[in-house]
Amino acid sequence: MTLQKSDYDAIVVGSGPNGLAAAILMQQQGLNVLIIEGKDEIGGGLRSAGLTLPGFTHDVCSAIHPLALASPFFKTLPLADFGLEYIQPTLNAAHPFDNGTAAILDRSIKNTADCLGADAQTYTALMRELTGAWPLIDQDALGPLRFPRHPFVMAQFGLKALQSAETFVKRFKTTEARGLFGGMAAHAIQPLSNLSTAAIGLVLLATGHLKGWPIPKGGSAAIANALAGCFKSIGGTIETRTYIKSLDQLPSTQAVLFDVTPKQLLQIAGHKFSSIYKWQLERYRYGMGVFKIDWAMDGPIPFTAPECRQAGTIHLGNTFEEIAAGELQTSQGRQAEKPFVLLAQQSLFDSSRAPEGKHTAWAYCHVPNGSTQDMTAAIEAQVERFAPGFKDLIVAKSTMNTAQVEAYNPNYIGGDINGGILDIGQLFTRPALRWSPYKTSARGLYICSSSTPPGGGVHGMCGYNAAKKALSDVFGITV
Repeated sequence: MTLQKSDYDAIVVGSGPNGLAAAILMQQQGLNVLIIEGKDEIGGGLRSAGLTLPGFTHDVCSAIHPLALASPFFKTLPLADFGLEYIQPTLNAAHPFDNGTAAILDRSIKNTADCLGADAQTYTALMRELTGAWPLIDQDALGPLRFPRHPFVMAQFGLKALQSAETFVKRFKTTEARGLFGGMAAHAIQPLSNLSTAAIGLVLLATGHLKGWPIPKGGSAAIANALAGCFKSIGGTIETRTYIKSLDQLPSTQAVLFDVTPKQLLQIAGHKFSSIYKWQLERYRYGMGVFKIDWAMDGPIPFTAPECRQAGTIHLGNTFEEIAAGELQTSQGRQAEKPFVLLAQQSLFDSSRAPEGKHTAWAYCHVPNGSTQDMTAAIEAQVERFAPGFKDLIVAKSTMNTAQVEAYNPNYIGGDINGGILDIGQLFTRPALRWSPYKTSARGLYICSSSTPPGGGVHGMCGYNAAKKALSDVFGITV
């Protein structure tokens, strides 16, 4: 498809949650904004499809959205007016152990602490502090490095968040508390010995208590569709089936925001960049990939621990030590025999996902970047380990290795769903060391993907912050 040359104030390339957020904010300021999406459908990682059998709806990429309701920008938008309905599982998450018990993340701090034995008091004090602080620091924690609005509160959070998960977990004594925190921290997709891996664990726990871990009714595409509906309702334009490989393909505009990673940005606009900026982008590092499975099932997963049958998300990794060992091994390019598995069971709470009496399940494990090894047997063995009889309920499945994940969404380089590793070396300097991480070295060109702060997750804050910078630089608009 060839776009007709037209004038736009701003163009956003890519329609993931960050691209949509950037476009909405700029359109809200009275600009004429165009979103260009390469695929047939908008959404990036926010897409749903019938991957197995008729009547079963699966989330192709992201499934559970702990940061969606907690997003400082998304919560200002009337997304319910555009069909978005969130469902809160009975329990946010559960973490089963080999002895048949499970730790849980409940909306209630007390209920969560009650399953942590001798660590109940420690956990309660920690979460009361964090949940009290989060509303004061959310925009700073989900933004670029800058002087915070509440420096003392942010410093207290930072002292904890910048620790490695292996260091932070030492404050817990019980297998339950240590395992629960390990499963949360493993969302960082890197060795738990790395500095700053405590951050994602703390944020996921705090937002779980404050906002829950919601499931969008009907599938993750509902979030993208609501954002697109909001954007179009205020005059925005979306063009699909147009894969941008060169700046020459774009209509004339004053600003372009790219919801892509450094690899694609270099391909599209590298000739416009300074040598030092181009050098930094070329050295940007990507992290571990994922191998994903979707199942159509004859019934719910028969977890031994009853708490797991009430949770939207299950972390399968047993002890902290087992999770940490597996993540380290995978980061070194060797696949773990018993990988840490993130599993979601949306149909327990959203009956629209499967025919009556049937169920869906969604899971992935971390693999070396670019690995095409089939992890089906290893993942299913991990589920069966905590839910004997699980395999007997499978009626169909769909799998995606890292190459297929990247083919589906070109931003997932080598299967990396975080837009680049979020270690201490790239936490504040992604994608390059600059006064503003969103501004490239070329006038009018910006990057707004998860390769900028705060990184991966369905929160839109990378796009929001990039749009704020472009509005200020190009249009003299302060938001």
